[in-house]
Amino acid sequence: MSNPKQLTFPWNKDNKSSFDNFYTTPINKQLLFLLKDETFKDDLLIFGAKDSGKTYLLQALCNQFNKQGKSSFFLPMRQAMNLSVDILESLENMDLVCIDGIESIVGNKFWETGLFNLINRSLNSENRLIFTSSKNIDVMNFELKDLDSRLRKIQSHELYALADYEILSALKHIANLRSIELGSKEAQYLLTYANRNISDLVQILESLDQLSMEMKRKITIPLIKEVI
Repeated sequence: MSNPKQLTFPWNKDNKSSFDNFYTTPINKQLLFLLKDETFKDDLLIFGAKDSGKTYLLQALCNQFNKQGKSSFFLPMRQAMNLSVDILESLENMDLVCIDGIESIVGNKFWETGLFNLINRSLNSENRLIFTSSKNIDVMNFELKDLDSRLRKIQSHELYALADYEILSALKHIANLRSIELGSKEAQYLLTYANRNISDLVQILESLDQLSMEMKRKITIPLIKEVI
């Protein structure tokens, strides 16, 4: 496909998101299989709780397309709504369009119409649309019923957040992937005294790794106390 004019947006920054770095629990394996499967070309609607990893997976999919020499566009809807709805124009010319947080446009007739028109244009194109939402389509209540109908025809999957007992394993998995030495006692201390949200924990882990290298110290509980 031809690429539309390259534009720069505040959210267009390099990231290292990848499927390999995503801690996949058994309940989410089917969804991850579909996202990674290069032969699966259907559109998807992914819904799930805040911080379940929806944004990360969209960025990982965009990175996968980019490595294959294909075009992709990641659009965080809450931020995009500060711009003109015209941003949706010509996106059907991209190989992949990932729109994060479509629940943000509920009740906004301009954005609902813009998204509906994008879906319609994409029906005549070969591009792929992936949407995420913090809510199931059944409770979003779009005012534009044609948009609601279009979205209901898209295959939807729930992305389940980590259960409390899975967070420790996920944290260790991420530390190992990044070659960060995090002992069991230190990991448990983090879970006890820091926010148990996995995205916050990863940010703390990255800060600890940077600080430990700068100070040439191992990640210890005293070092963790300096960060949290």
